[in-house]
Amino acid sequence: MKPIKVAVIGVGNCASSLVQGVAYYRSNNSSQGLIHDRIGGYGAGDVDFVMAVDVDARKVGKDISEAIFSAPNCTAVFQEDVANSGTKVMMGRILDGVADHMTNAGDKGFILSDAPEATHEGIVAALRSTGAEVLLNFLPVGSQEATEFYLECALEAGVAVVNCMPVFIASRPEWEARFREKRVPIVGDDIKAQIGATIVHRVLSSLFGARGVNIERTYQLNTGGNTDFMNMLDRQRLGSKKTSKTEAVQSMLAQRLADENIHVGPSDYVPWQKDNKLCFLRLEGTQWGNVPMNLELRLSVEDSPNSAACVLDAIRCCKIALERGEGGALIGPSAYFCKHPPQQFNDDTAAQMVEEYIADAALAAE
Repeated sequence: MKPIKVAVIGVGNCASSLVQGVAYYRSNNSSQGLIHDRIGGYGAGDVDFVMAVDVDARKVGKDISEAIFSAPNCTAVFQEDVANSGTKVMMGRILDGVADHMTNAGDKGFILSDAPEATHEGIVAALRSTGAEVLLNFLPVGSQEATEFYLECALEAGVAVVNCMPVFIASRPEWEARFREKRVPIVGDDIKAQIGATIVHRVLSSLFGARGVNIERTYQLNTGGNTDFMNMLDRQRLGSKKTSKTEAVQSMLAQRLADENIHVGPSDYVPWQKDNKLCFLRLEGTQWGNVPMNLELRLSVEDSPNSAACVLDAIRCCKIALERGEGGALIGPSAYFCKHPPQQFNDDTAAQMVEEYIADAALAAE
């Protein structure tokens, strides 16, 4: 089977972990760390990165295999040997994709390239000439205009999308309808981690409800030291991120909590944490006889590798949809792999929907 051709918008830590991972599984006959070994006949190494876009001077013009290790990326390096792909990182369109304070942060922030910015026509032409089948949106939180720019390009080029960021596209009816009309599949919005703050918070919330414990208050506090957390120091960029993470938890509660009784979102940037994310969860409730109880949890995880397994599965689900001629939001995969899908389901139900989707693809391939 030919590899799936993927375009990457934003060659940051998440892209680095994904590209490293594809190289890792290509050279190691292992399914360890994967959610699914194969989807539609495609394995973890069956991806080619044929197009890459960024705006940082330290990445533009480099092969993606080199750019993923360039500053300000700081994620774990677990696969140093990444073969040269022949895919040079092209200059993108800035728009609102870079917060002002990120250009005054030295090596930890962005150093904008002085290359001419890409045009709509240029991105569409690149998607078509490279044969890209799936576009990954790894732009920073708060990049509303930039996300819409690239997704307009994807629609025109007929390229499927995995919207990894909390800019609402798949979950907005007017956008989803456009993807459906063009028969272009999309998985979104805002990718979940493999074992991250949101999935753990959702599972614990469901557990409380299933065991008859009434949740009265809860919070999720997150700190990290990568460019994602530095970017989110600009609180004006956080609206959709907080909505995405909060609704992912609220949707699992037997009864919605009042706004003052739930806090979910990033808390602070701690430079020395680099790509390690610390999450502090607390759930307060009442059990038998209205007796109070609470649970506290601390999660420490490398942030960017934590998303890669979900992104890889979403890519392969998009490929299946392309082969079937399907368009619009993929409901099961979006619900399982994303925080803010068009339709929320509990994680067990969403997982079963994905299994059925994959099984249908396997039957069609026989």
